[in-house]
Amino acid sequence: MRIHDDWGTSGFDWAPTADHIGPFGGREFLQAWWRHRGGDPLLVETPDALMPLVRRGDTVMFMGEEDLTDYHAPLGSGIDELVADLALSLDEGTRIRFDSLPLEAAEPIVKGLQSAGIGAESVQHEAAAILDLPADWGLYLEQLDKKQRHEVRRKQRRFIEALGEPSLEHRDASEALSVFSSMHRAAAGEKGDFMTTEMEAFFADLEASVPGARFDVLSGADGSPVAAAFGFEDAGAYYLYNSAFDPDAGHASPGAVLVTALIDAAITAGRARFDFLKGDEVYKYRLGAVARPLFVIEAVR
Repeated sequence: MRIHDDWGTSGFDWAPTADHIGPFGGREFLQAWWRHRGGDPLLVETPDALMPLVRRGDTVMFMGEEDLTDYHAPLGSGIDELVADLALSLDEGTRIRFDSLPLEAAEPIVKGLQSAGIGAESVQHEAAAILDLPADWGLYLEQLDKKQRHEVRRKQRRFIEALGEPSLEHRDASEALSVFSSMHRAAAGEKGDFMTTEMEAFFADLEASVPGARFDVLSGADGSPVAAAFGFEDAGAYYLYNSAFDPDAGHASPGAVLVTALIDAAITAGRARFDFLKGDEVYKYRLGAVARPLFVIEAVR
């Protein structure tokens, strides 16, 4: 095992121990996060595995705090041996906190800590919301219950009556970032406070550096943006990372129409999965998603 800070390591080429985690375990996402959020990188590596960690005070954790990073997972194989070696190398009193782990990632970490003589167990602390996509929009509507199918159509009609036919367009950051950020800042409460200048720069970096990152903007018939989303796509899935809408257009349900338009676009593109990522918002489950449990492991050396 070696612990280093070389971002060029080939360890990032290993597959994550959990499937369907989007860009969150990859070099590009984590390096963008590190550029904006800082910390002392600890790339813990063996010939078969890599864990991208960071030290904050007396705590060792995965890179990417849990409110910005929806999934964590080690890369490669032999994770339990790597974790055991890491744990035994830490100073006594060092805290370990590994969050946002799918079950497949949590199990070998617990095994490794236990083999090092450190009592540890995984506890569910979050869930992502996952929607398996059918072959076309009509089949998607059929799999919703009657009440929710009516709600989707009702909100689409409301939007059309107020703003005309909706249009969803992919736009690059030079066009979309200011729209997206302005909508965030116009929102009430925590959502309005979230989009600081520093956070806006983080989103710009993600769009520029992470493969599959994209902004999508929803407009009415006159072309004026009323909602926007930032997400990631790969061959099999779309991951909805963040969204916002114009509060002045709230009467037309732009947020709801944006999400259903994104689902429709993912189906049209042949994606098999729509990942709403973390958060227990009820609308996700009304639209057909199911929970994917995520676990946290806490221990002390």
